[in-house]
This record gives sequence, structure tokens and C-alpha cells, in this order.
Amino acid sequence: MVIGALKLKNPIISAPMAGISDLPYRLIMKRHGAALVFTEMISANGLFFNGKATRKLLESSPEERPLGVQLFGESPERMAEAAKQVEDCGELIDLNFGCPVRKVIRSGAGSALLREPEKVARIVSAVRNATSRPLTIKFRSGWDHDSVNFLEIARIAAEEGVDAVTLHPRTRSQMFGGQADWQQIKKLKETLSIPVIGSGDLFHPESIKNMFEQTGCDAVMIGRGGYGNPWIIGQALDLLAGRSVTQPTSEERLSVVRNHFELCLETFGPQKTLGQMRKHFSWYVRGMENAAGFRVKINQTKTIAEMSCHLEDFFADAA
Repeated sequence: MVIGALKLKNPIISAPMAGISDLPYRLIMKRHGAALVFTEMISANGLFFNGKATRKLLESSPEERPLGVQLFGESPERMAEAAKQVEDCGELIDLNFGCPVRKVIRSGAGSALLREPEKVARIVSAVRNATSRPLTIKFRSGWDHDSVNFLEIARIAAEEGVDAVTLHPRTRSQMFGGQADWQQIKKLKETLSIPVIGSGDLFHPESIKNMFEQTGCDAVMIGRGGYGNPWIIGQALDLLAGRSVTQPTSEERLSVVRNHFELCLETFGPQKTLGQMRKHFSWYVRGMENAAGFRVKINQTKTIAEMSCHLEDFFADAA
């Protein structure tokens, strides 16, 4: 898989996700085989005003390279300036034209830009002229059912010089409901000469294999399917190579959860780790016996020591 000057070791990518794809999460996904990982969404306006919280999202580790940096914003000029500022923070820059969250939409960014193809063109052109890094966009099918325009947006982006596109085939109005329309990815692949990355409803290794087969996409991007399940990457690579797929043992699962916990503590300290790891712990134990009771305990923890004890006790009982 090649995106501009960037050659990836395999075609499985971990998605940029606000509140999720922080440094600890990215390291876990990288260690499980992701060819490319992404920062959380980085606000061009936040960089313009030199926001400390925005800058902190760019903290990285050599181990996670290659790293993609995703930018969002509504101003071509600020997006171009942001691209210059983050150029040395990663190996690839992605522009977000798909975020459906109301706060982002109100600012005129994310999937709100799907209603303004001319502005999409101006943003992509400005960023392309500002950086020599491989450049991609991530976008949705359209604003709503009556304005599906993913082919137009992709054509514009390709004409303005992006090196690849990622399509999540749902409209903004769908949010994450319903079923992703993979046939749109297939249609996009048949239309473009640059690489097409598919996203949407990739929750099992079999669904990843099916997306490749049904759409002809060049790579896949795993989002929600990676929550508490980094093993999906290696399993999908095994399946694609014709090897048998194995499930992690309880001991293997605990080892990864501990590792994620430690990385979070090292990166953020105790207070933020409590908040972050509540959701991750809950995802890691999905499908395990007594997971519901464990989630209740974890959500009531007030100290790192208490959280660690609950974790060890749960897996000791599961052994």
C-alpha cells in the first residue's frame, strides 16, 4: 500500500478518533500490526491560537511511526498554516470532511463542508500548496440522503492533489446508524485512479476480508471495531494471507490491558487515566463472563489502585 511517497507495510490502518486515538491507544494498535495510526482530530483554529490542549494532542513516540496527523477546520488559510505547523509531527496529513459531531458542524468544519464543494476545493488546494507531505481526506457520503455527493467531493480532492481518500459510506444525518453502504466504496474505487481506503462496520476480521473482496479498495481503516480489540488487525492479516485465525487467551487479553493501562499512566498521569481507562477496560472485557458487573465496579472507582485491583480480580476469576 503506497500513499504518495509513503509505503505502508500492510493495508490496515487505525482511524483518527476524537477522545480515542491518543498516544497510548495508537501504540497498542501499532504493536498489533496497524501499518498507519492517526492522531485525534487536530483543530486548525486551536493551532492558530496556540492552544495548549491542541498542542498536547500532537505528542508522539518514534515507535508509532509512520503517523498520520488529521486536521479539521473551515478556513483554507488556517488549514494551510496548520499543515505547515504539523508537517514534522507525522509522515502524512489527513483533512477531516466527515466528522458528524454537532460542535464541529456548528463551526462549519467536518461533514458540514460536504455542503460546500467549492470550499473543499479551496481547502485542499491551500493545504496541498503548503506541504509536500502525503495528503489524504476522510469524508462521508454526503450531508443527507438527498445530497449524496461523495463522487464529486472525491473528484475535487483528486484534482487538487490528494494522494488517497478514505470514505465512510454513511451520510452525516445517519451518524453511525444503519448500515454502511460498501457499494459506494466500490463505485469510488472504479472512478478514481488514486488509492481508496474503505471504512465503516469493520468489527470482525471477516468483515475486513469481505470489504476488500466486495469493493476492491486498496486499504481499510478500522475505527470502532478496534475498541478493546486490537487483535482484529493480526486476525485480519492472517485471514487475508490464508492462515487460521486465533482468539486471544484470557492471559493475553490481560497482558494487553495492563500494557494499555501503564501507557496511559505514563502519558497522562492518574487523574486522566481514570477517565480514559474506564471506557477502554469496558471494551476489553466485552463478551466475557461477568463483564457487566465489572463495568459497574470500574465506573465507580476513584483511585488507580482500586481500578488495578478490580482489573486483576476480574481476570483472576476469568482464568
